[in-house]
Amino acid sequence: MPTVYRGTVVHTKSFDEFESFGPGFVAVEGEKIIGVGSDLEKWLSEQKLKSEDVTEVQLTEYQFLMPGFVDCHIHAPQYDQYGLGLDMPLLDWLNTYTFPLEAKFADPKYAQQVYKNVVEATIRCGTTLASYFATNHLESTLVLAREAVRQGQRALVGKVCSNCNSPDFYVEKTEDSVKHTKLFVQEIQNLKSPLVMPTITPRFALSCSEDLLKQLGSIAKSDDLHIQSHISENVSEIEVVKGIFKTSYAQAYDNAGLLTKKTVMAHGVHLEDSEIALLRDRGTSIAHCPASNTMLSSGLCDVQRLVKSGVTVGLGTDVSGGNSVSIKDALLRSLDVSKHLDFFKKQNIWGTGTAKIPDPKYQQLKYKQAFYLATLGGAKALALDHITGNFAVGKQFDALLVDVSALEQPTRSLNVNELLEKFIYTGDDRNILKVFVAGKSIKKE
Repeated sequence: MPTVYRGTVVHTKSFDEFESFGPGFVAVEGEKIIGVGSDLEKWLSEQKLKSEDVTEVQLTEYQFLMPGFVDCHIHAPQYDQYGLGLDMPLLDWLNTYTFPLEAKFADPKYAQQVYKNVVEATIRCGTTLASYFATNHLESTLVLAREAVRQGQRALVGKVCSNCNSPDFYVEKTEDSVKHTKLFVQEIQNLKSPLVMPTITPRFALSCSEDLLKQLGSIAKSDDLHIQSHISENVSEIEVVKGIFKTSYAQAYDNAGLLTKKTVMAHGVHLEDSEIALLRDRGTSIAHCPASNTMLSSGLCDVQRLVKSGVTVGLGTDVSGGNSVSIKDALLRSLDVSKHLDFFKKQNIWGTGTAKIPDPKYQQLKYKQAFYLATLGGAKALALDHITGNFAVGKQFDALLVDVSALEQPTRSLNVNELLEKFIYTGDDRNILKVFVAGKSIKKE
């Protein structure tokens, strides 16, 4: 019997196309959405159904249904240290905190504790789809994949690959990295879960030899796999990459066959125009990680520049460079960054002078555009928008039931736009009453 959720419904159809139904409905049968709109009676008639043929769930006036959040970039093992070391630049932070922590994941029992917690935490915050970096370790990365399956979260999971420019205690031999990556892909496929898929994961160009990058590109191509890594996050990192590969950051990946329509690159803060054009031509996406770009002093990513150039953008928490596992928080941070860029591009700021590259036509991100980045944009960035990201008929029902009155009863009625805006600017995980993935409620009560 289909289930029909009746009340306020919001989603996006593109970066600039927000759609809402207030009141409206979403009809679900099994895993899939079979109807959406404002006129339930008309839909029932078209489906030759009567009201008694469906189970109705009525939302209150302060509740609304939205697509689940998509986290395009999160380091699952780093959940055990998030909130620490954030006064350091990227490369110092990696060597002081991150590499020693990730080395501990040679112990699958330790990994099980952390990975159980991080999947629970992201689900609690409304993440229905996450693209996870794990560590260099095969066995503990499989623990993460199994944990996502067990808890019912949709996920891309990657065994990290790094064979150089990392501490001696946390570096692989090239042949081991390739062998374990192939085994990892096979083991994930053996899980036979429609929710969890492997993603090829060179940590970043700096920590992989040209040979390893090319072999990983070959593996991805042979099985048509997803790919994730980092690009142009920090100015010092970019200079080191250029020195090693004698080319741009993006070209180094492209030479290895790693820029594809199934590739998402985190950050992209300092991309050159030619690199943006290359990413666009390859169909490669960017995961915008505003919290970590600020925390690790990497820079301000101009999302509007990327979008207007034809590059797909989603959002990432980048835990633990970022200090929150909530994509709702990343959404809000993306709006902050866009406003800060607006200041620098348009204002004569006291003490700093005028902008080096003034742009009086620059437009700040609007909250509905940022909402797109957090949902459909993220699904598109991960090449999974044919499955999830909005409430288009035929897609899987990955959704959040949000209640803006969960913490404090509003003193007046709110329209559709106000409900969403209220949640974005003042809400947290306590406003998310239910999390659905493939039609099943997965958030702990």
